Amino acid sequence: MALPQLDEKTVTTLVAEATAAPSMHNAQPWRFRFLAAERLLLLYADLERAMARSDPGNRALHIGCGAALFNLRVSAAHAGLIPDVRLLPEPQDPLLLAAVDLTGRAGRAPDEEPARLHGVIRQRHTSRHPFAEKDIPEDIRTTLQDAAARESAALLFPGPWHAETVLDLVRDAESRDVTDSGARDDLVRWTRLGPEADAAVDGVPEYAFGPRKRDGKAPVRDFAGRRPVADRGTTTFEYTPHLALLSTPGDGPADWLCAGQALERVLLEATLADLATSLTSHALETPELRLLVRDPGSGTGQVQMVLRLGYGPRGPATPRRPVTDVLDIV
Repeated sequence: MALPQLDEKTVTTLVAEATAAPSMHNAQPWRFRFLAAERLLLLYADLERAMARSDPGNRALHIGCGAALFNLRVSAAHAGLIPDVRLLPEPQDPLLLAAVDLTGRAGRAPDEEPARLHGVIRQRHTSRHPFAEKDIPEDIRTTLQDAAARESAALLFPGPWHAETVLDLVRDAESRDVTDSGARDDLVRWTRLGPEADAAVDGVPEYAFGPRKRDGKAPVRDFAGRRPVADRGTTTFEYTPHLALLSTPGDGPADWLCAGQALERVLLEATLADLATSLTSHALETPELRLLVRDPGSGTGQVQMVLRLGYGPRGPATPRRPVTDVLDIV
């Protein structure tokens, strides 16, 4: 079977859809290089967008890049291509996170399963708004768990006691930020206020902060902090947020990349099921708190992300860097 032509327009589309993925504080810590003669697309970490205070080991950076990699796989499948992905292909170059072979030499037929998620890539947005006090049907929970499992990860819906523990840990992390004068450095760097929000190509603009939380227990990071934001308002959030913990067996760069792919697969499935989603890594940014987030029953697995799911506004789209800023074609 002849593969579709892989011209500059097609590659640009693949990367544009890849970069619709979420990343910590919307820092977009990725770069791409396309080797045209080899039909090889390379994904690199961009350490200029790393967060020394919040993510000193670059775990979240890898997760964001993994999410972009999954979007790339979805986009490629939609285009009739057969992506063959190798994670960390060059041990001597740790910034090269993945190589995606688009020659079709793997001999597989196109995988239609990821392609069905293509339509919601642009619809998935982080929502920092209240969700309804409404249960998520069991069949949808199962679908989301299966999505994580397809990417070698696990998705746990914690019981009431465990969920309350996670919420307490998030509040603990917030309290630590208040007492640590440098803890909010990364947040300040990556938030966009006033006129800067309208011209931003990265970071979290003020229109995506959502309202201030007056009451409720939903774990939503306040990106404004003590800074004033016009016309923001306050409201009550849900008292029983639906949380899910995404974990992997290991805790190294390859595991983080798998976690990112699993995360985006879960988020796209959730969007397809008409769920709104938000993410919090607040309690995972401190090693001693992160250990406590794990399932108290099994105590196994490494929690990589806390998801909040529910029915409510999806939130606005956040800005993205132009593809020309993140893609080189050689």
